[in-house]
Amino acid sequence: MSLLELRNLARAFGGVQAVAGVSFSLARGQLLALIGPNGAGKTTCFNLINGQLRPDSGQVFLEGAEITGLAPRAIWRKGVGRTFQITATYASMTVLENVQLVLHSGGRRLFDLHNRLSARYAEKALELLVQVGMGEQADRACGLLSYGDLKRVELAMALAHDPKLLLMDEPTAGMGPQERHELMALTARLVGERNIGVLFTEHSMDVVFTYAHRLVVMSRGQLIAQGSPGDVRDNPEVQSVYLGRGTFARAVS
Repeated sequence: MSLLELRNLARAFGGVQAVAGVSFSLARGQLLALIGPNGAGKTTCFNLINGQLRPDSGQVFLEGAEITGLAPRAIWRKGVGRTFQITATYASMTVLENVQLVLHSGGRRLFDLHNRLSARYAEKALELLVQVGMGEQADRACGLLSYGDLKRVELAMALAHDPKLLLMDEPTAGMGPQERHELMALTARLVGERNIGVLFTEHSMDVVFTYAHRLVVMSRGQLIAQGSPGDVRDNPEVQSVYLGRGTFARAVS
């Protein structure tokens, strides 16, 4: 059984077909890259999967159970986490407190003001931070961190409710080459250790072809190719979408 399955998913905005009959699946223990030029429909797909948008037609399944059109909170509770292109942390709070806040919310105690946040979930939060290489910075304010470290904190926050599926929207945007590869190597390791699935969008082809097990390629709302990195690299339509064979070959070499 697939962890995630999209069946003929479609969504239009006015006269623009943002997603047109897209179907693909993702297994546990797999990193699947969803790539395509700007405007291809990648973020719309993400928003349809995690409930921020409702599809005009088509279905989304999580481990065989339909989640199409459920509210984002309900989908999150079923085990779908997400990170965003722009990091979403509280700058004035410590690294540890940011992760604790997610754990607090997952325990349905977000509005319980009778106990201080620092008294709850500290051990679990620190364990998650150690997993992403941020244990030694647990007591620093997020506002003092580098961008790469903020991405690691956001990853720990996404893992805090033990997701089955993690959606990562351009996880390495704004990062240098070394930071990009460190973050994706960490993600690949966690996928194996936790046996989860990761669907990620990314514009850095070196990252995509180094870490993705499979690729799905979209253009103008349609799925134009999917398969192994080698199959996608050699696909003439994909090469055309990415501005020609020579440009694409240099980007993925």
